[in-house]
Amino acid sequence: MLGMPLHNIRNILKMVNLDCIQEVEVNCSWILPILTQFTPYLGQMRNLQRLHLSHVDVSHYVSTKQKEFVTQFTSQFLKLHYLQELYMNSVSFLEGHLDQLLSCLKTPLKILAITNCVLLESDLRHLSQCPSVSQLKTLDLRGIRLANLCLVPLQVLLGKVAGTLEYLGLDDCGIVDSQVSTILPALSRCFELTTFSFCGNPISMATLENLLCHTIRLNNLCLELYPAPRDSYDAGGTLCWRRFAQLRAELMGRVRDLRHPKRILFCTDYCADCGNRTFYGLEVDQCCC
Repeated sequence: MLGMPLHNIRNILKMVNLDCIQEVEVNCSWILPILTQFTPYLGQMRNLQRLHLSHVDVSHYVSTKQKEFVTQFTSQFLKLHYLQELYMNSVSFLEGHLDQLLSCLKTPLKILAITNCVLLESDLRHLSQCPSVSQLKTLDLRGIRLANLCLVPLQVLLGKVAGTLEYLGLDDCGIVDSQVSTILPALSRCFELTTFSFCGNPISMATLENLLCHTIRLNNLCLELYPAPRDSYDAGGTLCWRRFAQLRAELMGRVRDLRHPKRILFCTDYCADCGNRTFYGLEVDQCCC
């Protein structure tokens, strides 16, 4: 449903048995009235296993209309008894309402991706308490601004999924040094973790070393993605390549004294010219663009 007008989608949905649909992706900028018309169809997809909802912005509607839509939308999840994967990217109505959605989940999720959304601390708390996320294999929170939030709920959540979690994405969450220590004990017990992505968080060399030390016992970890430490940048935010190379060399020695990593990459901030990041391995001259 990538940008397709609703009347076309409605015609298609009338031609198929909605019970047979197992995967739905909605990626378009529908206005609230159109979303409201689509919502009842979602509840009829009783065998749906994967739902991807992207770029839904209802923030400019009055709060009463928003609340009505959130209630109508989330209530459809009560009928989705086979849902295993839920992806929500740039969805504005989750802020302050995540508990409504979570309380309607009837089955354990394997994948939960809430990315580039605004969440409140109360949303994180409800997430950590939700029974349906206790068996997650993938938790992706990229682009959720966590800088001013208490991360104890995230610590609780990581502790809950430590026995099953294989992928953890915390890129561009704005996590700072003082917050990292909160999640380290739980993170170090995620023994099934194979991929940990932590790019774009402004942490120091000391915190990065501490983080790497806490992943020592994670023997299944195949890929680790970290930001270049803030010590690599000058006061104006420009990466100092010589300093970055020096710090990577120090990290290489430190990590290999502790364990034999499979693949660790460090990424720079987004380039102002091309908009891309550059990834570097532990070796001083190793670039993984």
